[in-house]
Amino acid sequence: MFNPPISAVFIAAAACALAGCISAPDAAQTPQQAFMARLGALCGKAFAGRVVASEPAGADADMAAKALVMHVRSCSKDRIEIPFHVGDDRSRTWVITRTAAGLRLQHDHRYQDGTSDAVTMYGGNSADAGSAGRQAFPVDAESVASFRANGLDRSITNTWVIEVDDPAASQARLSYELVRPAGPNARRFRVEFDLTETVPTPPAPWGW
Repeated sequence: MFNPPISAVFIAAAACALAGCISAPDAAQTPQQAFMARLGALCGKAFAGRVVASEPAGADADMAAKALVMHVRSCSKDRIEIPFHVGDDRSRTWVITRTAAGLRLQHDHRYQDGTSDAVTMYGGNSADAGSAGRQAFPVDAESVASFRANGLDRSITNTWVIEVDDPAASQARLSYELVRPAGPNARRFRVEFDLTETVPTPPAPWGW
């Protein structure tokens, strides 16, 4: 068996560090580290999606009729930015960051001139360890306050879920889901992206 010189190993490791490499999931990682690694393995790539669940019926008809593309645009081990393009609307970017307590999902919303939407950077923190393939983010207190201040009380029970298959799987998918519990404001929206085939890289999201 060939064993490379120790110096070669150090040089390769240093080169990877300088390039900002994100390691693939391994058995020593926590579920959240493995989740971030799965997303990181998609870095620089864009994928087409489709709406697969919409409740109440017809709530997302306009979006479902447009081309949906998500682009894993910027990655580090502690932060991943994923613009979500809806036709020519480039206002949405999902931002996932590692915190001392777990993971945080935020929604960066901007107008076409790059200024921030009145309701932006809302989201939530992971409630538990989750898994390498699934993380859930119940709405946080700051987002609840923002929703109430902007007349969006229906959103104060939001939970967002991101699921990502092992990119090497034969039918790998990434999904983004919004759910609200049963009641007058019940809601479910789910979009899935096919990770087995890339699409052309879209323009930068507005303001980035």
